[in-house]
Amino acid sequence: MATASNLGFPRIGPKRELKRAVEEYWAGKNDEPALLRAAADIRRENWKLQQRLGIAHIPSNDFSLYDHVLDTSVMVGAVPSRYTERGEPVGLDTYFAMARGTAEENGQTSVAAMEMTKWFDTNYHYIVPEFEADQRFHLASTKPLDEFLEAKAMDVHTRPVLVGPVSFLLLGKARNGTTHPLALLDGLLLIYEELLRRLAEAGADWVQIDEPCLGLTLDGEARAAFGRAYRHLAAGSPALKLLLAVYFSGPRDNLDVATALPVAALHVDAVRGREDLSAVIPKLPDSMALSVGIVDGRNVWKTDLSGALDVLEPAAAALGGDRLLVGPSCSLLHSPVDVRLETGLDEEMSSWFAFATQKIAEIATLTRALNSGRDSEAAALSANAKAMAGRRASPRIHNPTVLARAAGVDASMLRRGNPHAVRKEAQQEAMPLPTFPTTTIGSFPQTAEVRRARAALRRGEWSAEKYETFLKEETARTVRFQEEMGLDLLVHGEAERNDMVEYFGEQLAGFVSTTNGWVQSYGSRCVKPPVIYGDVTRMKPMTVEWITYAQSLTERPVKGMLTGPVTMLQWSFVRDDQPRGETCKQLALAVRDEVADLESAGTRVIQIDEPAFREGLPLRQEAWAEYLRWAVECFRLASSGVADATQIHTHMCYSEFNDIIESIADLDADVISIESSRSNMELLEAFARYRYPNDIGPGVYDIHSPRIAETEEMTELLRKALGVLSRGQLWVNPDCGLKTRRWDEVKPSLQHMVEAAKALR
Repeated sequence: MATASNLGFPRIGPKRELKRAVEEYWAGKNDEPALLRAAADIRRENWKLQQRLGIAHIPSNDFSLYDHVLDTSVMVGAVPSRYTERGEPVGLDTYFAMARGTAEENGQTSVAAMEMTKWFDTNYHYIVPEFEADQRFHLASTKPLDEFLEAKAMDVHTRPVLVGPVSFLLLGKARNGTTHPLALLDGLLLIYEELLRRLAEAGADWVQIDEPCLGLTLDGEARAAFGRAYRHLAAGSPALKLLLAVYFSGPRDNLDVATALPVAALHVDAVRGREDLSAVIPKLPDSMALSVGIVDGRNVWKTDLSGALDVLEPAAAALGGDRLLVGPSCSLLHSPVDVRLETGLDEEMSSWFAFATQKIAEIATLTRALNSGRDSEAAALSANAKAMAGRRASPRIHNPTVLARAAGVDASMLRRGNPHAVRKEAQQEAMPLPTFPTTTIGSFPQTAEVRRARAALRRGEWSAEKYETFLKEETARTVRFQEEMGLDLLVHGEAERNDMVEYFGEQLAGFVSTTNGWVQSYGSRCVKPPVIYGDVTRMKPMTVEWITYAQSLTERPVKGMLTGPVTMLQWSFVRDDQPRGETCKQLALAVRDEVADLESAGTRVIQIDEPAFREGLPLRQEAWAEYLRWAVECFRLASSGVADATQIHTHMCYSEFNDIIESIADLDADVISIESSRSNMELLEAFARYRYPNDIGPGVYDIHSPRIAETEEMTELLRKALGVLSRGQLWVNPDCGLKTRRWDEVKPSLQHMVEAAKALR
């Protein structure tokens, strides 16, 4: 009999209960027991839901108060010495300090947060493990064991989930002259061995070990590390069955490595790597089961159940049903919780969607149909087929005018009139700015007052006129504040925007927004990606009115703020019935129209943010060239229809640029701002080696932390940047937008930033 299996469930709660509990703890509004009770409630509901719906392998330790990679760092004692004495227990405050840093208060000095970056090609951010020169591991936390026992006490038998030791090291960074992280593997394996032994003693029979790095292009050292690691763990834990999970990509050229490992089961992402199944099955040893990730864990569309069975049935025939596990492609962490909460969607649209809860039901249905025949699930399969056919035939999806315009894009629309050096002279003449010009990335604090006003409008308690008056007051206050701070290039603050993608999705045809379709981005930060269900077009100007109003309040230039086409694509749930590049081209044309209208309205600087540009890069290097081709073309399509004197900015954050620096340059933005403070300007190395020709604003302070960086610290970072950039290239700005910060944090931070720029001048 095939087994219904899950790799992970959303940890935020159906209505972001975890977010509220964590933020109330940070604000001192609740205590540690209250936070832990809220967390336990979410875990209990998640486990019981999966049990009710028929999942046999229910994950535990997929929950986290902030990040599962950070949890692993704490578990193995990889806690940098700036946070605590080595060997001391890691309490909640230390845990959150590692994630967020700390502000200076009550005589305590501030501490910088650990580095944060994207989890493979998702918009989830993880805390990068940090290894010191004399790194020694020890079992500092028994969280996986504790949560297994917690579920067991509720009569829920779970499969604990661990971040694999090799991926953990490959995703980490060595500090202070430490050797390559893989050199630490033997010591790390001792900790995993001890934990696995304790889990076996507690009654665990299966343990899921996530090794997504096996889906990457690896060198010989990394491949050898997998063999060494799993021979050690299998020998040390013979009573446990290990499921090795590879997701976001198929194992491809690592297949021989994966199938040679002494594990009980191998998980393959059959959504991203459907073609890999035919290669995996013949190579699978008789002792190894296959977990097929057939339900998409990263999108919101219903699974074509009949099509999924067309894949699963031959696999069951080849292997035997008892060697087959049916599951999602990856953890459902990347999916909203429950589509039944979407009462605002019409019946047709909601019939197309499956969130995490519905995906669990799909897995159970597929498993029953596989074990008892399709006739046993005839009603469910029939309803699913009707929904699939209805979506394909819906007239809401296709717009011939949009398709014709996209087909007519030519090379002349993909380039600026002159090279950057010529444009820069025209821009400086039109908009004289000092050396080391200061600006921000775009958003300013979205205070409780702003959120309450938006909620009042949504509930009908405020009129549109009252809300607009409020927003104008907020915008005026933000403009005055920036003038007082002495910033050179201003922004309007984005008080009217709920999210940098959702805001535009609400104004573009082909998008639909949800009410509770939240997913975790990092820590307590949740985003609600809109859904691209059909052809995309702009119906009317989206930002011109607000930018024009802000510009009317000041003599200083105000940036027009737009989200770029690649980021709108990446941070939405995207239609799966056409190539992503085609959808991106439609988005680029919509942004191009907005850019043209902003320029016509007198906006001299337009920022087209692309923080997800690197995130969209395929995990397999052989697919990079095609992605980079259309991604670069789409940005240039969006940005190239302006005069030389109009300055185009873009912003990218929490990404490694080394491998794609030439494509970053090909975007031909006049100015790029990047995250670099958490990495101590490491990211600039790529720009230095390539001799990046245009202007750069490396972030000088971390906006994801409440910590206030001092002027001297920012000045030092800028001097470090001047080691690889010329004076004329360097802009001064924070790492990212200020939406999540408080005004009392923003004011001193920007004061210090402006002082640092003045010190350099």
